Amino acid sequence: MYSEAIEQLNLGVNGLPYPIPIHPNLVHLTLGLFIIGVAFDIVGVLFPFEKPIFKYLAIPATRSNFFDVGWYNMVAAAIITFFTVGAGFYEMLLVDSPPEIESAWGLGAMDTMVWHGVGGVLLLALIVAMTVWRGFQRYVWRNDTSRQVQWRYLLAGLIIMFLMYLHGTLGAQLAAEFGVHNTAGHLLRIGRNPNMLLR
Repeated sequence: MYSEAIEQLNLGVNGLPYPIPIHPNLVHLTLGLFIIGVAFDIVGVLFPFEKPIFKYLAIPATRSNFFDVGWYNMVAAAIITFFTVGAGFYEMLLVDSPPEIESAWGLGAMDTMVWHGVGGVLLLALIVAMTVWRGFQRYVWRNDTSRQVQWRYLLAGLIIMFLMYLHGTLGAQLAAEFGVHNTAGHLLRIGRNPNMLLR
């Protein structure tokens, strides 16, 4: 039944019903939003005064502006990560028996996929928890102070970035070493020019 449903999807050369995998693109959006959110909160904490800087460029930057960017990016990261994880699991279900080789970390393809899937759910939970924590700091605990975030929050954000690096390495191994949904890799294997896909 499952194999019949897969056959009806009219999968392309990359094993997906669309030409370019969606999950990797959403991954980069999640990463960018989260990293920018934490980075702007760090700048806000280190910004020692509440007056405009870069006057010669006419950019009125204040500490509260940095914290606004941090907050809204964190909210966006939490929302988009649901779609990132959902697309990842959908595309993982369509993986056709990957080669029996080991990655640079000594894991097989199935083990790498399992760890990548578990890591994705864990990171989703951590990002949502960070967003809730950030919201309490912004609107409840520290709404009467000029510094909206705690040092512990920033440290937790840096630790999550390191976990994202490890998790992203697993995903990169799936694509590069095992060829999972690697559109260009599959086209090259069958002797077609990947540039023709974009025309």
